[in-house]
Amino acid sequence: MLSPIRLAAAMLLSLLLLTVAMAAAASPLWVDQGRPTDAARQAVAVLASAADDGLQPEDYDAAPLAQALDQAARGAGLDTMAATRLDNALSAAVQRYLSDLHSGRVDPRRIHADFSMPAPERIDPSSYLSAALAGPSLADALHAAAPHVPLYASLRAQLARYRALAGHPAWATPLPALPGRKLEPGTAWAGLPLLTQRLVALGDLPQGTPAPEVYDDVMQGGVMAFQQRHALTPDGVLGKGTLAQLVVSTADRVRQIELAMERLRWTPLLRAPRMIVVNVPEFVLRAYELHEGKVFVRLTMNVIVGKALKTQTPLFDEDMRFIEFSPYWNVPPSIARAETVPRLRRDPAYFEQEGFEFVSGGGEVHTTLSAQDLDAVARGQMRIRQRPGPQNALGDIKFVFPNNSNIYLHHTPATGLFQRDRRDLSHGCIRVEEPVALAQFVLQNAPEWTEARIRAAMGQGQSSTLRLAEALPVVIAYSTAIVKNGKVNFFADIYGHDRLLDRALREQAQARAQQRSADPVPGAE
Repeated sequence: MLSPIRLAAAMLLSLLLLTVAMAAAASPLWVDQGRPTDAARQAVAVLASAADDGLQPEDYDAAPLAQALDQAARGAGLDTMAATRLDNALSAAVQRYLSDLHSGRVDPRRIHADFSMPAPERIDPSSYLSAALAGPSLADALHAAAPHVPLYASLRAQLARYRALAGHPAWATPLPALPGRKLEPGTAWAGLPLLTQRLVALGDLPQGTPAPEVYDDVMQGGVMAFQQRHALTPDGVLGKGTLAQLVVSTADRVRQIELAMERLRWTPLLRAPRMIVVNVPEFVLRAYELHEGKVFVRLTMNVIVGKALKTQTPLFDEDMRFIEFSPYWNVPPSIARAETVPRLRRDPAYFEQEGFEFVSGGGEVHTTLSAQDLDAVARGQMRIRQRPGPQNALGDIKFVFPNNSNIYLHHTPATGLFQRDRRDLSHGCIRVEEPVALAQFVLQNAPEWTEARIRAAMGQGQSSTLRLAEALPVVIAYSTAIVKNGKVNFFADIYGHDRLLDRALREQAQARAQQRSADPVPGAE
């Protein structure tokens, strides 16, 4: 136990430290002797450049704060009360900027009812700001709050590039109608000079490419490059679909990039050394590895996702924990009632053709079709499953990451569907084009699982489950703009998620504008 003298000394020291801390907390961050500091001007400059990250400078009072700083720098300087008010206003604006830049402006659950990713990992803006002010470069520290995903930096650069196209003469007038259903090679068209300008401005044709008199090989090459970046068949044919993408304004593309950057703020990428990411509107799966701080794409393949109108694939992240070889397909009750049972009533031969069987609640298996069992399935008292084999809807392998939506990755016997441009064709689960390559990536730390062993397990015709020694994160993401090989690629908003996010951001911007009107920046009169 401390002596009374030591106890009094300790209490005095604690009181002194508390007083110093309170004084430090109360001391202005941005105003010194009534005048704004250089750090204050740096901070306002960062806020003014918020659009470079797809944010809105007005959300952070950039213009009125700059005006208030200019007024404070002139005359006799600010008194203590005015300095405190301005200091608090700038601190609040910077902290709001840091939060938005790092974690996003809206809760994703507002726009996705089935969103099951974790809430964005938020920073403590106040602590972050204090550390930034103590560092060598305030501006660099504030910008460092942005997502550290390489795609984010690439999109940021493309955002600046597309913003620079505003007012470009290539978009000053609309493209004329095509001379028919499509533009044939060797055909003249009044829109060729304007088309040439657009493709050059977008980087799909080299600088200095002259406008041809007819639709020639050079122009077809430029159109093919454009089609490749817009998820169109790169055949060089200028038809209705390609023309529809060519007439999209640069302002709309800017917004598309901004929305993609916003999503990156709350999509949990790079949270593990190895992971799998499916980008739904792109219909592509990628397997990533982190090594010495760098991101490497180890695998890329086409996928098939849920139908846009009825069975959208939900967005979430979970850990892959199992692989099922030669799996059974347990027909989901909703599919069984709406599709399978009616089909079996109309066409009893379908039962044997597809290798179906009934399973009771107690696990009893019935391998013959009966009206009683169909009725039991319709009542939810039995289920239908498909045996392993060449007709199995899951193909010969299933990658399981347990989740509330019962979504998983699997192969399919209908491999021809992977060649389609638009591939929202499933009931919600994700079909993968190269299951063996994916299994090799998943099992790369288990050398006993050679390609030959994987293929043998897939083809054995008897279901078996492998528990992974290491869980592997899987992220089901949604981005209609990404950068590949230095070029921005755009995809259709097949589920309307961009539209919902855009509306939520606009509503938030209106609410913030009303708040600014009710609580203006002090000293910006």
